[in-house]
Amino acid sequence: MPDCWRRNPSDDLFRAHSPVILPSLRDLKPFAAPGAIMLLALVVVLAGRKLPVTLSGLGIYGPYALCLTGVLIALWFNRGRAFLTLLSLLIAFTGYRLALLDGSGSFAARAAFTGIALFVPLNILVLLVLPERGIHYFRNYRWLLLVLVEVLFTAWIASSGKTALSGIAWHSLLDNWLIKADPVPLLGRLVMAVAFVVALVQLWTRRNPLDIGMAGALIAFFIACQWPTSEIVFNTFVSAAAAIMLIAVLQESHRMAFIDELTGLPGRRALEERLVALGPVYTIAMVDVDHFKKFNDTHGHDVGDHVLRMVGARLAEVSGGGKPFRYGGEEFSVLFPDQTVEQALPHLEGLRAAIENCKVANRTEERRQGSRSSNDRRSTVVQKRNAETGQDVHAFRKPDQMLSVTVSLGVAGRSDMLNMPEKVLKAADEALYRAKEGGRNRVSK
Repeated sequence: MPDCWRRNPSDDLFRAHSPVILPSLRDLKPFAAPGAIMLLALVVVLAGRKLPVTLSGLGIYGPYALCLTGVLIALWFNRGRAFLTLLSLLIAFTGYRLALLDGSGSFAARAAFTGIALFVPLNILVLLVLPERGIHYFRNYRWLLLVLVEVLFTAWIASSGKTALSGIAWHSLLDNWLIKADPVPLLGRLVMAVAFVVALVQLWTRRNPLDIGMAGALIAFFIACQWPTSEIVFNTFVSAAAAIMLIAVLQESHRMAFIDELTGLPGRRALEERLVALGPVYTIAMVDVDHFKKFNDTHGHDVGDHVLRMVGARLAEVSGGGKPFRYGGEEFSVLFPDQTVEQALPHLEGLRAAIENCKVANRTEERRQGSRSSNDRRSTVVQKRNAETGQDVHAFRKPDQMLSVTVSLGVAGRSDMLNMPEKVLKAADEALYRAKEGGRNRVSK
């Protein structure tokens, strides 16, 4: 069986057949923004003493501005987890600045710092565990109540001894070994560690910008908490945590707008933006999965989705500098900038053959634990060693049926008559119909 699939741990129906591949530069790209922000924060801290007096206010008002901007943007894009994370940072920083009015060594400052060192990572941990439901989820008021309770609880502790209601019991409580700040309470460190592990697990499995942002914000917040009495360090790394989350919200919104969720390929909007920036020579190919409706009707929409994922994975590996896009439904596009039709044809033919050679195994098995039906279509993956190469590959166990997938392709290039991208795209679409009328599983121009 050919190596048709890249390994996807969340895939239950189909699995990748290729060996483990080390992370590429493309895989590391989402980590660039958090890394750059952390590096910039370090530079600011090192150069902080040399900043002119006119810029000194940035250290105080910068965190407010970044947190508030992030809260508003997360609210605008309906990103619930980012909204609550940034709101927690905003409230924590505000509370700590107010507590510092009594002096950095005061009981109020100690209480406020202990509260934010516990509550901020605890909030992030709970947000990591719960699914993203947006801000307008009907139970989100509970989150706001929780944040309000945390604020009031911390304020109550900080006011110990100042009013008749506050009492003095909190003085001995804050000296308890579990929550005594040194500088971060042990309980706070434990909560931060658990939250960071959960963030790493989600980051590894999903790799979306918000998961990366929450892991980066946790690191920045932990660094800030190590120097609570150093205004430049604390303020700068709280700003870094807010900036990381703000960039993550923007990246996530961009991903949702321009990246197809099912295949991971750039979507139609991304193609339209790319078309307006093309030079005088380019080729566009339209790709359509043959008899795709038959896959859905016969085997179910889950199988159809996995077929689209497989085709998308093959398109992502097209040679010759081709740029694949999910056009819509079972249709895809491949753009070859600076290449003529004759130059692109061999690469398109190789793409067609690669998809044709990728057989998908489908079998019927009884679902376990009483919740599975014997009529469900599933495939099971086993590890075995390839006798020819000696490498471990993924194979399907006891397949009932091998499903063949083919595609038809239509290709057109810019010319004197087809002098606009829209005309070339239409010509490629017409060539696609000729390929289908000619028997499918072919490239037509």
